[in-house]
Amino acid sequence: MVSKNQIKLITSLQQKKYRIANKLFFAEGVKGIHELLESNFELEHLYTTQNDFEEVPAAKKTIIQENDLKKISALATPNTCLGVFKMPLEKPIIETGLIVALDAIRDPGNLGTILRLCDWFGVKQLLCSKETVDIYNPKVVQATMGSIARVNVNYIDLNAFIVQTQLPVFGTFMDGENIYKSVLPKEGIIIMGNEANGVSAALEKLVKNRLTIPRFGDLQKTESLNVATATAIVLSEFCRG
Repeated sequence: MVSKNQIKLITSLQQKKYRIANKLFFAEGVKGIHELLESNFELEHLYTTQNDFEEVPAAKKTIIQENDLKKISALATPNTCLGVFKMPLEKPIIETGLIVALDAIRDPGNLGTILRLCDWFGVKQLLCSKETVDIYNPKVVQATMGSIARVNVNYIDLNAFIVQTQLPVFGTFMDGENIYKSVLPKEGIIIMGNEANGVSAALEKLVKNRLTIPRFGDLQKTESLNVATATAIVLSEFCRG
């Protein structure tokens, strides 16, 4: 059974201001919750319709009915479980290896997919501008499929960071150097821009290495790639090189 106060709290966590105020977020689905339980994230409480998650103490687990799960779920078709976790403190930035930096990414699905790509390609650090969607947005958490537990994420003033970094800085633009013909380093910062406007003008001035993913279609009319798709191609090339 879920009390009215619990329902009110959990549903409020769909909004950023309440996640920040309560320092809590939630994840849905067996795989994602297991990934978080096996990481350094601290469980506040687990709600499940199944007699599962034996590793979770009884005091932190409530078996509920499907109707109650629907009341607290952010999904149109709820899974079988929802876990409320404490938001951890941000860790120091890992300024080595490849770093992905996101300039005002707005779509939760894109951010979640990019974080998952970082996990896949071994990128340990993801930097987000303060205009980028919140990493603890339920849709972002869902899209990461557990990768949120393995990639360090920091929200910072990207311009200020780029000005002081000693790492080479790369950005993706329509008029850049063909990425397939470029010699790419093992270390560097890769800036991916906003879905509609690309890399901001202020940040673009700080990018010394401009890359492009060339179009191969005969008509050459496609304006751009989805930012998550572009990130996958760019990371693949950096790692392949």
